[in-house]
Amino acid sequence: MKAKDIIRHIFGYIIGGALFALVIPYGIYNLSIKTIYIIPISFPENNYIALIISGLLFIIGIIFILWSNLYLFAIGKGGPADVVGITISPRTKHLVIAGPYRYTRNPMVFGALSCYFAIAIFLNSIITLGVLVLFVFIIIIYLKNTEEKRLLNDFGEEYIQYKKKVSMIFPWPKRLK
Repeated sequence: MKAKDIIRHIFGYIIGGALFALVIPYGIYNLSIKTIYIIPISFPENNYIALIISGLLFIIGIIFILWSNLYLFAIGKGGPADVVGITISPRTKHLVIAGPYRYTRNPMVFGALSCYFAIAIFLNSIITLGVLVLFVFIIIIYLKNTEEKRLLNDFGEEYIQYKKKVSMIFPWPKRLK
């Protein structure tokens, strides 16, 4: 790998990490803290259940984030190329359909959303959960209008066949042929 690509990978992970691991969770935390007084409903009433649910979601999210990045780098020979339309790391040279990509076309997004929902549940914020549900719809629109078009352009028929078999974000059971 060229030094230029290594630098772009490092830069991409720093920018992506700052956005997805710091900025968005900080926003979720602030929203939760500021809105808990508007609708002071504890979800669920038993804090141990909330802790278990949020812990499991968070662990699943981290696993999917790390697993998908490893597969992108090792098999795809690239990284998570774009953040809000800005290319920050080398694009993958191969369509990755193994590992976490067998379960979802966007395992990093699934992992991040799992972590965000875990934070909202941990902080007992119904409003933040509602905002996150809306956020999922915005992400779906974004992915359809940007990332899917890019992948179709880069990988053509191979991506079309993959798209038919694997769900966009959430790992649902495999579709029947």
